[in-house]
Amino acid sequence: MDLGVATSEPLTREFLAVVIVGFGNELVPLTSNDGVEPCPKALVPVANRPMIDYVLSWIEQSGVKDVLLICPSIHRPMISHHVHSGLSTLHIDVQTYDESPESNTGTCTLLRHFANRISEDFIVLPCDFIPPPSLSLSTILNKYRTENVSDGSIATTCWFATQQPDKNLLVEDWGSIPPPVPMVWDDSTGTLLQIETAEDLDHNSDEMELRMSLLSQYPRTKLSNKYQDSHVYVCRRSILDLLQEKKHFDSFREEFIPWLCKIQYQRRKREKYGPILNPITNVLTQDVSLKHSTLRTNPKVTTKGVLHQSSDADASSPFDPESTTDSSSLRVGIVLHSTKTGYATRVNNIHSLLDMNRRMLAEATYTLPTDPQSRSLIDPKAQISSDSIIGAFTQVSERTTIKKSVVGKHCTIGKLARVTGCVLLDHCVIEDGAKVDGCILGKNTKVGAKAELTRCVTQAGYEVGPAESLKNEKLDISDWTAAPDESDEDSGEEDEDSEEDEDDSDEDDDEIE
Repeated sequence: MDLGVATSEPLTREFLAVVIVGFGNELVPLTSNDGVEPCPKALVPVANRPMIDYVLSWIEQSGVKDVLLICPSIHRPMISHHVHSGLSTLHIDVQTYDESPESNTGTCTLLRHFANRISEDFIVLPCDFIPPPSLSLSTILNKYRTENVSDGSIATTCWFATQQPDKNLLVEDWGSIPPPVPMVWDDSTGTLLQIETAEDLDHNSDEMELRMSLLSQYPRTKLSNKYQDSHVYVCRRSILDLLQEKKHFDSFREEFIPWLCKIQYQRRKREKYGPILNPITNVLTQDVSLKHSTLRTNPKVTTKGVLHQSSDADASSPFDPESTTDSSSLRVGIVLHSTKTGYATRVNNIHSLLDMNRRMLAEATYTLPTDPQSRSLIDPKAQISSDSIIGAFTQVSERTTIKKSVVGKHCTIGKLARVTGCVLLDHCVIEDGAKVDGCILGKNTKVGAKAELTRCVTQAGYEVGPAESLKNEKLDISDWTAAPDESDEDSGEEDEDSEEDEDDSDEDDDEIE
């Protein structure tokens, strides 16, 4: 044997991470354009770190190396520059789609469009999910790996427990909190069984309808509305083939996943779509070994026959032992994350953005910049609490007070200013004597001297006048850059016309004389 020659075979990529980036309409006005420059949602910072970095780092820690990042075409230059700045070892392929903020393209539509770039099992992730250290992506991937091989499950989802927000901290003008989503699952097998859709809630908001086939196969189901979907899905590649068949689905979470759950306990759907989800191949499997394994729990098989005939002519019977379909469960697995082991959330609205920044302050390991140049810009007489974060190259003047706040990079805080419970994005200016409490200020926001802001959110580039006082508002640039009233212009033109008429009449009088 020649030990000097090493033979290597190309490694097959196991997973492709597909990161979906949207416009972030729920974060308006923070994501509204700053003049002609866009403000991508993916780059909105949480604790002075762009939110997409949390997701990319989560992917990198799991061992997945390849990422397909899909974003609006207008955001591509800024996002591509950020993700390719050398901060990550991931191989990131940035692809774009043409869309406006008014037209919201769903995940199903995007996956169909880019299906030719996905040749293996894939992970769908949003750009706004902030996982705690206790929840690793590897945990979700391992559950999918195990169940895909053992019983032929087709997908694994992740849901996290939510906490009721403090009503005293909610600002109605900032937008509403998403309503809870009722869902049903089997705890013993970790199977997601049913999700209430918007159509179901409109049809019957007081009761939840469950099929007999579901209850027969999973008699110990659990129901809760205290969990929120993380929008993290590990999927079999054949799901994309099924999406090509179901072209009317647009939303992955609100339409496709609830429909996909029904295949595992509705016989006719299994017989119709099972060959698509689990096609016959020549790939070697471990079915024979698993059938003889003493550690494997055999699938539950109840009495055959139709127990209930639904109105849509879709048989609701449990698995039929004499059915021609294969033994794959076609299950949708679920991983539930509790708040006891760490707080997880999606930063998909203004309230969650402020709340997550405040939670990050409790875990921060530093308060002030560590480099000497940035440190020298902070006056020794400034009062900065230990539960605050100050970005690099931010200037803080004397006798300024900063408490429980996140201040971005290259900001300027004037003398005697007070900043309490706020999030200031980069390049903000707070002039002398201004007071800012419970606010989120978009980048390049300027607050005039002795102005007072309470629980306000500003668009990038907004300017608050000196001594101005505002409370509980979303401040858009159009508020102070509105064009002059047309009626005023018309009245001005009428005045000019009347003056010309008077001049003409005077000339006529002179001629008569």
